[in-house]
Amino acid sequence: MVSASHPQVIIYTTPTCPDCRTLTAWLEREGIAFEERDLSDPTIMAQAKAHNSVPVTPIGLAGERVFYGSFP
Repeated sequence: MVSASHPQVIIYTTPTCPDCRTLTAWLEREGIAFEERDLSDPTIMAQAKAHNSVPVTPIGLAGERVFYGSFP
């Protein structure tokens, strides 16, 4: 559920990224709903570049906040 206390979470990942797998597994364990977007898709890559220019995965968006790398 998206609300002020639980904003929408979007995670940009790549298939070979171990930090991406760690982060998505942590989110699942914590029961945090998220949308995963695969950066190997050129359209998704263009969307991610519009949010940031840091070449690192995973990239997380929680509401208006942007996170880089794995944070659990």
